[in-house]
Amino acid sequence: MTNFLDFSALGMIWKRDLIRLSRDRAQIAGSLARPILWLVILGLGMGSSVSGFGSGRYVEYLFPGIIALNLLFASFLSAISIIWDREFGFLKEMLVAPIPRASIALGKAASGATVSTLQGCLVLLFIPVVGVSVSWARVALALPFMFLIAFAMTSLGLLVAARMTSFEGFGTIANFVIMPMFFVSGAVFPLDRAPRWLSILSKVNPMTYAVEGLRGLMRGGVSWGFLLDLTVLALFALLAVRLAVWAFSRRM
Repeated sequence: MTNFLDFSALGMIWKRDLIRLSRDRAQIAGSLARPILWLVILGLGMGSSVSGFGSGRYVEYLFPGIIALNLLFASFLSAISIIWDREFGFLKEMLVAPIPRASIALGKAASGATVSTLQGCLVLLFIPVVGVSVSWARVALALPFMFLIAFAMTSLGLLVAARMTSFEGFGTIANFVIMPMFFVSGAVFPLDRAPRWLSILSKVNPMTYAVEGLRGLMRGGVSWGFLLDLTVLALFALLAVRLAVWAFSRRM
């Protein structure tokens, strides 16, 4: 393992991306604007028009989905830093350094997951605003699961970014991946009455298990259903990070 990973290099990459986030106010503002749009306008403003939910209940259904949305967007798009670093030469400097390339890929995955988890936590600031009834103990229980979601989606983003050579190409692929994963996850509407083809897609969508896991934790805590969600997401994270390390080593 010590020959495979250089933990000092991994930690350096992780710290660098956190410093970059602290200086990027636009990214923080965007992470706040997204839940405002979905929770306030859709959840509170249009929630009464959504069938099957009583007054105020739709926003409680929607809330875990918006946390997952922030995690998904922030995680996947954090991988664009690979293209940025390649464009401006920093990646080349890391690649010629005497450290395993897997350390660079895993450092990027860890930093992206940390940054994304922090952005997902920004959604929690809206709990008193929208009136979601969830205890802070359950929120604390959800934090490690949020990091797992972020790590899995960051690894998926790195897998895509390793094969991209332009910001425009990555942005196009990102929208093609992010939006279907979000809307077919049950984050915005229940899937129990969805067409069969949509139901099948939801079962192979890792974000379905992410949303259901968050919803289960915030509504009732750990259950057998949550353990299934945790297992599926952990296996997907393991597969995604292994593929990301492989793609990074082959393409960089």
